[in-house]
Amino acid sequence: METYYNPADLEKFGDMGKDAPELWKAFSQWYGKVFQEGALTQREKALIALAVAHAVQCPYCIDAYTKDCLEKGSNTGQMTEAIHVAAAIKGGAAMVHGVQMRNAAEKISF
Repeated sequence: METYYNPADLEKFGDMGKDAPELWKAFSQWYGKVFQEGALTQREKALIALAVAHAVQCPYCIDAYTKDCLEKGSNTGQMTEAIHVAAAIKGGAAMVHGVQMRNAAEKISF
């Protein structure tokens, strides 16, 4: 089945540097440092990345960080729980914006 997102395109990610090599180099260095071991383990960072990938609905990131999480020792239970956290935060953000709707509705009178 053909879709807008071709999983094979993930391999072309490096092509983003073809016309802007300095920007790509800076991005790649920063990206690499972000995922190095620090106060958080690489496994924890991969779980965060997987959860964010779902929140921002990036299929390339979902594929990449599903593999990364498994390679770093996470199991599907941990990965599923991380996705639930992302979904809860995203759902909560939608709900809390209901306050904005209520504030706006209070200012409108018919």
